[in-house]
Amino acid sequence: MEIAANAPLTSFATTRRLSSFCWGVLIFLFAVILWGSFVRASGSGAGCGSHWPLCNGVVIPESGNWKTLVEFTHRVTSGISLILCVAIGFWGYNKYAKGSLVRRAAIATGLLILSEAAVGAGLVLFGLVDQNQSHLRAISLGIHLMNTFFLLAAVVLTARWSELGATRLRRLSPGQLWSSVSAVLFCLGLGASGAVTALGDTLFPAASLQAGLAQDLSPTRHFLIELRIYHPVIAVLVSFYLILFARAALNLVGDKDVTGSRLRFHAWMVLVLQCMQLTLGVLNIALLAPIAVQMAHLLMADLVWINLILLLSEIWVQPPQQSSQQASTTSEFAS
Repeated sequence: MEIAANAPLTSFATTRRLSSFCWGVLIFLFAVILWGSFVRASGSGAGCGSHWPLCNGVVIPESGNWKTLVEFTHRVTSGISLILCVAIGFWGYNKYAKGSLVRRAAIATGLLILSEAAVGAGLVLFGLVDQNQSHLRAISLGIHLMNTFFLLAAVVLTARWSELGATRLRRLSPGQLWSSVSAVLFCLGLGASGAVTALGDTLFPAASLQAGLAQDLSPTRHFLIELRIYHPVIAVLVSFYLILFARAALNLVGDKDVTGSRLRFHAWMVLVLQCMQLTLGVLNIALLAPIAVQMAHLLMADLVWINLILLLSEIWVQPPQQSSQQASTTSEFAS
């Protein structure tokens, strides 16, 4: 007899272990992502040469400069994250029934870490590192950022859904669906434009604000300099939408609703973090994009994304034994 899709094959204790494991992996992924941004910003992407997965043709480099150490460290930590995320995929596949939301999110985690590794390998093997200024590198970095965002979403949803015992998705109104999908797409677009802008700041650093403005206005400017002009505009527009979206979400449920407590928390986190992100963006421009501020800017983008995903989970997912009052309240979120 086939087990129902919403019935986990594990005990409550095992489910909690999966959730705790995923939260731990998420923290580790943050560290790997930030170190990866340091690799790009410091120009260390070619520290292991054009070899992958080997570093300068060997498993463990015995000599090399500091850039080799930076890149090799990133490869080691990336390899560990691959093992951890694949483990999540197998865990969810083996312990949850076919059709389970937890199983789907866990399998997505395993698949997305493989595509993440493939994109990273492609950057090295095709020479899209160090001082490469091609269109292909810019496109690849945008794809890399979006894949990373999807990976983070899969991990955090596996963690949240396994701890809540999520069983099925709610039936959303067209307004709910379009507003939610728009929030995701806008956030992805903003992240991709930020990745390209960071690349432009790395390859074409400005000695001063005046010099940076001269770069932006030059008729012979490189396309990466031209593209970085648009990122602040995109950031303001997307921030405005995310703030409106989060404010609308705050009207979903009553004060004493447990689900509403989580929803309000993540909605306020999106509001506060996105405002902080705008402040960091201004600081990044004013200070001419120092590496530390770039890394803080990326971390804040990841935190905004994670809280947006968790907010959407509260809107989209029907927890077990949810009262009819909760379900009817959620259906009011349409505009």
